[in-house]
Amino acid sequence: EVGEWVMAIGNPFGLDHTVTSGIVSAKGRNIGQGPYDNFIQTDASINPGNSGGPLINLRGEVVGINTAIFSQSGGNIGIGFAIPSNAVKELLPQLRDKGKVVRGFIGTSVQKVSPEIAESLGINPARGALVADLVKGGPAERAGVKTGDVIVEFDRRSIKDSADLPQQVARVAPGAAVQIKVIRDGKETTLSLTVGEMKEAEVVATAQEGERGLTLQPLTPQLAENLGIERTGGLVISAVKAG
Repeated sequence: EVGEWVMAIGNPFGLDHTVTSGIVSAKGRNIGQGPYDNFIQTDASINPGNSGGPLINLRGEVVGINTAIFSQSGGNIGIGFAIPSNAVKELLPQLRDKGKVVRGFIGTSVQKVSPEIAESLGINPARGALVADLVKGGPAERAGVKTGDVIVEFDRRSIKDSADLPQQVARVAPGAAVQIKVIRDGKETTLSLTVGEMKEAEVVATAQEGERGLTLQPLTPQLAENLGIERTGGLVISAVKAG
C-alpha cells in the first residue's frame, strides 16, 4: 500500500548487495513505456545497477522488481519504479514454457472518456474506454462492437479508464471466451468475444550501415493497439544504430 515501508536490494554502480529503504510513494504509475505500464513508485534509493533486483516489504515478501528511475542527473533523486510482483507472476509461466510473452488482442483503438464525452453520451460518472477504431475482421468487430461504443467492463472487470483496457486484455489467454459490457445509445449491452493473439510486427526495412541506421516496421492495427496509438499506417522505428 502507499506509505508502506520497502527495501531495495541490488548492485548500484557495482556495489554488490546494497540495501536501501524507503516507502511506496504511489501505485499504478504510467511512465510512458507502453500501454501495460503499472509501476510501483518508491523513494528507496535506486540507481544504475539496481535494475532486476527485488523490492521487499517488511515481511520479507518481494512486492516488485526494480526497473527504472526518473532523474535529470542519472543518479537517485527519490523517484524509482518497480514492476509489481503480481505482473511478474503472470508472465513467468509463459517465459518458462514458450520463451516469450503472448498477449491477448481484441482489435480496438480506444481513447479516454473525458467529462465532456461522458456528458454527451449520458454516462455518469465518466468511465470506460471509447472505441475510436476497429480492426476489420478482428475479435471485437466479430463480436459486434461498434465504433463509438464505450467499453465499461471486460471479463467481469470494470474498465474505469481507457488505459485499463489494454492491461485487462493482455492478461487473458488467446482463445479465451469473455464477456464485455458496452454502453451504446445510452444503454448497456453485453457481448461475447473470443480473444485473439497479439502478433509481433514484421520488420520491413533495415537501413544499411552508412545510411540512416534505422530498423523500421509497419504500424499495423495490432502494433497500434499495443502502443496505445489511435491511428494505423506509417512506420515504427524499432531500432536505431548507435551514432
